[in-house]
Amino acid sequence: MPAKIRLQRHGRKRYAYYHIVIADSRAPRDGSNIERIGSYNPNTNPATIELDFDKAIDWLAKGAQPTDTVRAILSYKGVMYKKHLLGGVAKGAFTAEEAETKFDAWVTEKANKVQAKKDGLVSNSESSRKAQLEAETKKNAERLNAIAKRNADAAAAAKAAAAPAPAPVAEEVAEEAAPEETEG
Repeated sequence: MPAKIRLQRHGRKRYAYYHIVIADSRAPRDGSNIERIGSYNPNTNPATIELDFDKAIDWLAKGAQPTDTVRAILSYKGVMYKKHLLGGVAKGAFTAEEAETKFDAWVTEKANKVQAKKDGLVSNSESSRKAQLEAETKKNAERLNAIAKRNADAAAAAKAAAAPAPAPVAEEVAEEAAPEETEG
């Protein structure tokens, strides 16, 4: 029976998560499976992958073929690299201890990269939140200044409308008196 390691879809519309399963290649995508070895949730950032490492290596050793997406997931988690190292040990290229040392070094390097990405995502979200808050406070200050200016203009107009009514009459009288003096 040709076995495949593939994804089995679960979840609701537009919010899928997947089980990583071992299934007969002739079975439908969401049909029966032989064994479930993990899960994959692409909805989180970075994507959440839970995998039974030993079962995955065991099934790869038995000849199960992963699909392209599952191959990428297995490669990301180090299963494909571990299988490669175990093949080198079987051929006598190096010892099991050397293979384990190489794999442990790879795992620590990978963990550092993932942590750096998570830290970058957190710092980016914090900086964008701060920038948005600064933009909001600037906009609110501009809005308050505009309201204060409008209120001051309205108060000045009301004050001007109430007080200057007698002043123009005095100017008109002065203008009429000036031409009489020049005639005489």
